Amino acid sequence: MNDISLFNQSALLLTITLLLVFSSTSAQGYYPQSQLDLKSAEEAILREDYKTAHKLLLPLGEMGIASAQNYLGLMYANGKGVIQDDQEAIKWYRLAVEQGFADAQYNLGWMYENGQGVIQNDKEAVKWYRLAAGQEDAYAQSKLGWIYFFGTRVPKDFEEAFKWFQLAAEQGHAEARHKLILMYQNGQGILQADKDKAKRDQLAAEQGNVKAQYNLGVRYANGKGVIQNDKEAVKWTRLSAEQGFAKAQFNLGRMYHEGQGVPPDFKKAVKWYRLAAEQGDAVAQFNLGWIYEQGRGVLQDYVLAHMWWNLAGSNGEKNAMHSRKLVEK
Repeated sequence: MNDISLFNQSALLLTITLLLVFSSTSAQGYYPQSQLDLKSAEEAILREDYKTAHKLLLPLGEMGIASAQNYLGLMYANGKGVIQDDQEAIKWYRLAVEQGFADAQYNLGWMYENGQGVIQNDKEAVKWYRLAAGQEDAYAQSKLGWIYFFGTRVPKDFEEAFKWFQLAAEQGHAEARHKLILMYQNGQGILQADKDKAKRDQLAAEQGNVKAQYNLGVRYANGKGVIQNDKEAVKWTRLSAEQGFAKAQFNLGRMYHEGQGVPPDFKKAVKWYRLAAEQGDAVAQFNLGWIYEQGRGVLQDYVLAHMWWNLAGSNGEKNAMHSRKLVEK
């Protein structure tokens, strides 16, 4: 099995998992049946029923739904449910990137980097990775970190590598987080300004400053100006959350939700998400909606899921309105 198959199979399953958890917005504006077909296709891929997935995705891709186009690109790149065809994969990726779809930008960058279906072109690869990274695609950010760290396709630049690894780590990318720790220990790319800010946050946090405690928690979670340490991140985040700081309450809820620095515990996640949500935190409201819809740590309740998603949407969470429509059905 070649490298692209290894890469894209994992990317395919990861992409679908994220979409099922957080709900794709790329079918918004289309008929409800299209949204249902997209969800059915995602579920078929998780079952590894690729022929059914392809049958469902093809008309959606032809309608212009970007996530469907990206899935089709992945399927043709890997020969899943179809005959493997790099040119067809490129075609579908290009249709998706024309709509600014970040996953497809990353995948197209990978194709240029490795000369799959196109003439190998480092500049084009970096271009597409940057576009995806600019949309907070953690894998593209991590990829740019490695590119700048080794200087294989651009001039070597440890500070630039550190920046991209840090952005990826802030989104929970484990490999990027590990690389940040190593770079910090080796003094590679660490900005003195970050170290100075971390020292100031430490002093203020020890005096009970709620925002400094929150900032220090974020720093330890992501290794920004300090050596990454999940336990320290939980410690300082908890101190801030217990003083009622909504961002810290959300982060502590996420830590329990994801098991970062603490054992996973949905009941505690709900407690802290709720406290943040009651202060108007839109992402906490959205996550509560998902938890009630899934029945994780609480009794499944579509009415409460709808309520929290409605509040999240009113507060600007773009995925919430689409998710709300799903439970309305």
